[in-house]
Amino acid sequence: MTAIDEQIDLIKRGAEEILLEAELVDKLKQGRPLRIKAGFDPTAPDLHLGHTVLINKLRQFQLLGHEIIFLIGDFTGMIGDPTGKSATRPPLTQAEVRENAKTYQQQIFRILDRDQTRVVFNSEWMGRKNSADMIRLAASSTVARMLERDDFSKRYAGGQAIAIHEFLYPLIQGYDSVELQADVELGGTDQKFNLLMGRQLQEQHGQKPQVVLTMPILEGLDGVQKMSKSLNNYIGIADEPRDMFGKIMSISDDLMWRYFELLSFRPMAEIEMFRQEMAAGKNPRDIKFLLAEEIIARFHSHEAASAAREAFINQFARGAIPDDIPEHVFETSEEGYAIANLLKDAGLCSSTTDAMRMIAQGAVRIDGDRVSDKSLRIMKGAQAVFQVGKRKFARISLN
Repeated sequence: MTAIDEQIDLIKRGAEEILLEAELVDKLKQGRPLRIKAGFDPTAPDLHLGHTVLINKLRQFQLLGHEIIFLIGDFTGMIGDPTGKSATRPPLTQAEVRENAKTYQQQIFRILDRDQTRVVFNSEWMGRKNSADMIRLAASSTVARMLERDDFSKRYAGGQAIAIHEFLYPLIQGYDSVELQADVELGGTDQKFNLLMGRQLQEQHGQKPQVVLTMPILEGLDGVQKMSKSLNNYIGIADEPRDMFGKIMSISDDLMWRYFELLSFRPMAEIEMFRQEMAAGKNPRDIKFLLAEEIIARFHSHEAASAAREAFINQFARGAIPDDIPEHVFETSEEGYAIANLLKDAGLCSSTTDAMRMIAQGAVRIDGDRVSDKSLRIMKGAQAVFQVGKRKFARISLN
């Protein structure tokens, strides 16, 4: 296998699509470091593991000796990425963009090598554009082309508003590739239209078009919906080690392999060996331990990963209740405290509806005994340890 074949194998790991692979091979044959671009709008201050799928791929390119350009879209962030949105997205203020961008820079270097990463902001060039420049940029595509985008076409067909400035978003993202003379641009599968716009604009400016590499959207803990804070199925890279460990251990055995492929840096041959061991009867829990420890060591330390594993074993394998669980004292009447309200007020469930659902799933316990009665009321004078799921505990007293 040639050095280029080995690079292609690593680059293709976990990738959804490469457009065009033959062009990527030609660029690699030039024997120079390629300019690898990925853009991130600072729309949220914290990253979760779903975001790191793309950053992990950047790290792989970095390990192959290529130049990583981490683009923070502070200018496009003030437009608001319309991708996948059914309504116009509110633009961020400059203050919000600056604050979120600062947090991004603190977090990405838990994966990327700071000294080998070029961080740029697209306001560096877009901020210098005048109105005539923006008109010329807008003239480089057509409304018909924009309506080829799935989310735009659905909104148009459904009679939902599309603001004119939203059409500028893919144009500006594409023009970023012109300014940076990108050889390769990475993005999620939902960014394909924008990434191809970069190819179009580069050709219009006499540049060799960039190769587009799309990465899949990582499923959250439920294994169904994409990882998202709003769906509460995420693992934040700033989460405490014990929380991270518990969340990773909660994923299904099938989803574990998806996480290994997209989040682990282990060779695929080693991961395949794990599959064979599990098929031969090895406890999948022990394999999942390796995944959890690797991820926690990346964002915290090896010592933190080992401690989180030991805490998990003590808590679940040996049935122990954590030492540091929160304590609450609530006042109640002689009629007692409705169980759903109590779980919500203690922070064990996000809402009474969530509490009812957890009870129905058999996920609620009081002093180790499962609760099945949704109408249960906890009476004055009660003192007990309440548990929801495998990781949430609280010691509650009612006066």
